[in-house]
Amino acid sequence: MALNNKIYHFLTFLLLVCPVFLHSQTNEAINVPDTNIVVETDSIVADSTISPDALDAEVSYKATDSIVVDIKSNLIYLYGLAEVYYEDIELKAAIIELNADSNTVYAYGRTDSLGNYVDKPVFKEGETSFESATMRYNFKTKKGKITDVITQEGEGYIHGEAVKKLPDDVVFIKHGKYTTCSLDTPHFYISASKLKVIPDDKIVTGPACLYIEDVPTPLALPFGIFPNKKGKASGIVIPQYGESPALGFYLTEGGYYWTISDKMDLKVTGDIYSKGSWGGNINTNYAKRYKRTGNLNLDFSQIKNSYKEFPDYSVQKNFFVRWNHQQDAKARPNSRFSANVNAGTSTNFSNNFSTTSNDYLTNTFTSNISYSKTIPNSPFNFTINARHSQNTLNKSVSVTLPEAGFNMQRLYLYDKSKISGKGNIFQNTLSKIGFSYSSNFKNEINTYDSLISINRLENLAGDFKNGVRHSIPVSANFKAFKYLTITPSANYNEVWYFESLKSSYDTALDVVNTDTLGGFARNGSYNASVNLSTKIYGTALFKKGKIAGIRHVFTPNVGLSYVPENKGGIQTYYDPIQNKDIEYNALQNGLYGTLNQTEQGNITYGFINNLEMKVKTPKDTVNATKKIKLLENLALSGTYNMLADSLNFSNLSLSARTTLLNNLAFNFTSSIDPYRYQLDSNFNAVKVDKLYWEDEFKLGNITTANLGLSFSLQSKQKTKDKNVDTDNENEQNQLKDLKQNPQGYVDFDLPWSVGVNYNIGYNKPNPFTERILSQTVNLSGDVSLTQKWKVGFTTGYDVVQKELTYTTIDIYRDLHCWEMHLQWIPFGQRKSYSFTVNVKASVLQDLKVSRKREYFDLAQPF
Repeated sequence: MALNNKIYHFLTFLLLVCPVFLHSQTNEAINVPDTNIVVETDSIVADSTISPDALDAEVSYKATDSIVVDIKSNLIYLYGLAEVYYEDIELKAAIIELNADSNTVYAYGRTDSLGNYVDKPVFKEGETSFESATMRYNFKTKKGKITDVITQEGEGYIHGEAVKKLPDDVVFIKHGKYTTCSLDTPHFYISASKLKVIPDDKIVTGPACLYIEDVPTPLALPFGIFPNKKGKASGIVIPQYGESPALGFYLTEGGYYWTISDKMDLKVTGDIYSKGSWGGNINTNYAKRYKRTGNLNLDFSQIKNSYKEFPDYSVQKNFFVRWNHQQDAKARPNSRFSANVNAGTSTNFSNNFSTTSNDYLTNTFTSNISYSKTIPNSPFNFTINARHSQNTLNKSVSVTLPEAGFNMQRLYLYDKSKISGKGNIFQNTLSKIGFSYSSNFKNEINTYDSLISINRLENLAGDFKNGVRHSIPVSANFKAFKYLTITPSANYNEVWYFESLKSSYDTALDVVNTDTLGGFARNGSYNASVNLSTKIYGTALFKKGKIAGIRHVFTPNVGLSYVPENKGGIQTYYDPIQNKDIEYNALQNGLYGTLNQTEQGNITYGFINNLEMKVKTPKDTVNATKKIKLLENLALSGTYNMLADSLNFSNLSLSARTTLLNNLAFNFTSSIDPYRYQLDSNFNAVKVDKLYWEDEFKLGNITTANLGLSFSLQSKQKTKDKNVDTDNENEQNQLKDLKQNPQGYVDFDLPWSVGVNYNIGYNKPNPFTERILSQTVNLSGDVSLTQKWKVGFTTGYDVVQKELTYTTIDIYRDLHCWEMHLQWIPFGQRKSYSFTVNVKASVLQDLKVSRKREYFDLAQPF
């Protein structure tokens, strides 16, 4: 359509001033007010000259309703879900006005038929986004003014009555609110007359007050500074405060968190009580990609009970160190260093300020620091370890420092890869015979934690036992008559010690003196064996009914072994009272023992049973049958010593294991003594060479037995509603919290679950001793009462003692942006409770209300 000259020159001028404003992504025509002219955007061609006032990049826009150009005012109106794009800036709103003269844009929403203000402007620049009632922005100066804004900064949301945005993305807000609640009308917020938001740094406010449900609280601050950095940031850890009836007023878990670098951090916190108790914690995490990861945690405390003037006054000092270090496999392919250290005072988790249930119920802690090296292009490798083990019940401690090993992997007498075709009998035989070598050096001490101190280290050094053990096993595996497997083997073992015993009879004192002498001593032994095994299958097929078939697999094995008599280390001393030489073993206190001393010729025997069933599945068109395990394992084994003059049979070992209905786990183990007992003249039970089955149909006396049953039930997992928007950032924060505190994770997608464990133990070494019986039932589970309420529990019952075991009850309430936790241990040594209501977001993790009573407050009423 032809245009008059005046309009044509004006459009040309508009293109020269701001050529990019007339680039549209819509295929609709541009309606020009006050004229009857319709201009197609594709029909306008701009001059190649660009105005100095033009923008640096193209501005593109679109709208679902219409695009109107006001020629007189140099304005462009976008109606209906309008969108404008410039560089990394996105603007969406119901209506957007573009001003070509000032390079500004003005956006606002609309009122729907119900009177609601909808399609409000949403401004996004990079990762920063705003939602507001109205918005004005200058593309050239990158300044903006926004009213009734809602924007997200990290985990927080900022509401502002009036907002001004500067070119450096710093935002000033008048009459603002800061909250971590995602609702338009938040459950809580910190209100301030002025706020300043510095991207990736902090949020600063003037005088501020905490509001809950739009009700002001007495919690007010002269100013506020909130972190606004992504990732880790250094800062003060605000302590918890309260009162303990036993220990007094307290400040706990306060300190400082230091982000040393992206690869390492450090957190130092402390506890202090007004009655003199105190504690501290040092925790550091480190990680370097493709190199290493680790964590070091050190706890120490001093608990004072009562006052010095009172007779019940006591001081308990505790410490515990945990260190976990893992080397990435790509760092050094031929060597590896790792550490898993758990060591400290045995009373730490029974008397410490904050102890988890798992730590409290654990009575054995072990540590191992290990370095291993594989020599390239060789079968050799060596390891160096430092080990530790302690029992918190009997206070025993075992330390191995160091333990070193040198090993050679299994080699064969003939390389299988060099056999061409089927090979000859000589090559095939040698290729199945393999041997290896291992040596182990230990320096070990076994003592009690009360005997370990800095002042006694020199004395403890003399209590270490050490030695070297060498082992050379040789074995092979052959098939005979197609169905039999023959496994011959031979082993040579040798021990080296650096001290031995020397015994002599002191006629003056009429005692035997035993001295420890330094010097090299050795002892070696060997043994040989051959084992035969096979598998026997029995199958029953059924044409009718749901059962398709039953298969029984019977695996018998029998073996023969020989151990020669070993006199290594045997010495004698003369006893004038008995007028004869008395034998003793000079290596009996050695770390590895004295090896075999008695000649043995053993026949080993045993069998394993497996029972499976197949059932028809007519509803499954892919698999016509399904396998069900009726009996996974039923085994019996024992030995018979042909060279013993009596008591040739060993105890029989009987065990069974299966899982019924894919849920009920059954596990049984037992030991059966085939020989009878009788009382001697001192009324002591003595085993006699008489078998039970000689007089009655009975294998023997059950000395030990254990039966365990366990099963778990749970409802079907809920499927998330696709129409419900999920907060991705909130989910990421939950995953982060789960890694740091797995016990605090609450899964609402699983409506309910319960686990049951039943265990019964039996111990009676002989018919004349008292039977020891243990029987316990343990329960654990949780249930979602509603979508917001969750109750969990762990408990148990000791049938023999007729009392409940360690019990905990956990109640959780999801309060949207807040959460409530109640942990209650209703009885027992750890009787206590803890109640906390806190903000979910970590940025305001110190905004909480807590009330607790620890186990050491039991003397006082709750």
